[in-house]
Amino acid sequence: MKITIEEAKTKKMKPQAGTPLGFGKYFTDHMFVREWTIEDGWKDGKIVPYGPIEMDPASMVLHYAQETFEGMKAYRAKDGRILLFRPEMNARRFINSNRRICMSEVPEADFVEAVRALVEYEQDWVPNEEGTSLYIRPFMFASEAAVGVHPAASYKFVIILSPVGAYYPEGVNPVKIYVEDEYVRATKGGTGFTKCGGNYAASIAAQVKAEKMGYTQVLWLDGVERKYVEEVGTMNVMFKIDGEIFTAPCDGTVLPGVTRDSIITMLKDWGYTVKEEHLAIDDLMDAAKNGKLEEAFGTGTAAVISPIGELNYKGEIATINDFKTGDLTQRLYDTLTGIQWGNIEDPYGWVHDITKMK
Repeated sequence: MKITIEEAKTKKMKPQAGTPLGFGKYFTDHMFVREWTIEDGWKDGKIVPYGPIEMDPASMVLHYAQETFEGMKAYRAKDGRILLFRPEMNARRFINSNRRICMSEVPEADFVEAVRALVEYEQDWVPNEEGTSLYIRPFMFASEAAVGVHPAASYKFVIILSPVGAYYPEGVNPVKIYVEDEYVRATKGGTGFTKCGGNYAASIAAQVKAEKMGYTQVLWLDGVERKYVEEVGTMNVMFKIDGEIFTAPCDGTVLPGVTRDSIITMLKDWGYTVKEEHLAIDDLMDAAKNGKLEEAFGTGTAAVISPIGELNYKGEIATINDFKTGDLTQRLYDTLTGIQWGNIEDPYGWVHDITKMK
């Protein structure tokens, strides 16, 4: 893939040191764009000034939601190196998402190269304050102008970048989770395992309800029996029960998270038994009552590790570890972020150093 560069004539003012970055509020000077048509396949990629995307009102994404995306980060090590974390896993998941939505697939090597090229070009935007990073949002959508339910004849693949702080304003402190038993997010045979906008749109009503009740996130149950724990709105979720780790299996309704896979690998290396199996919400609440639910935490690119201090299921409150961050949760956070920021040794070969001098 050839990548051409069109430099922005006017550069933005970068956030000053100490500015609260939030999440997804600032964007870099450039973005990556690549187009696919049914006649010609993939065209060459372009790094162009960040700006509006021109769309026809009949663009099929606006009517039939053919759209997928990814989320990943670039990190600045203390010595100035720019690091990516397991970008090939995001590339493979993007392929699987696109395949399910009947969209053209971006080859793994092209996906990784596009990410590397844009981050390298915009490396001055990678923040260096503790806990900050450069969020990477690859996405793709149906750009064909047509009204009719069928796979589009053209797609646009775009990557944008955003310097970010912590995803949760609470920081690495326990959050309160509302267990949703009314709305449904995903069922087998659907799109629960993909990163597509429709999944997230379907989750908003429950998220709004939870926030009104004072809860940070929603814990989803399975869509058939409303019985088994699946995942939190923006994270996979894990529970330490009587010394063992439980998390929902990736069998069609749960997103196969990159952070999830990394945490499972680390836990097994540390000697923990990890059970990827269906866990009934009633059994989880009973474990909390009996004192066997020792820790709970979410895992995801945005928040990395998010300790859970409280669950609310049908008005029943379960407080976990006295609403304190557990020792294992903290160790996982410290180790994984240490690897991602290049502060400790990476024994798994997960980190990609893409540093180059301009």
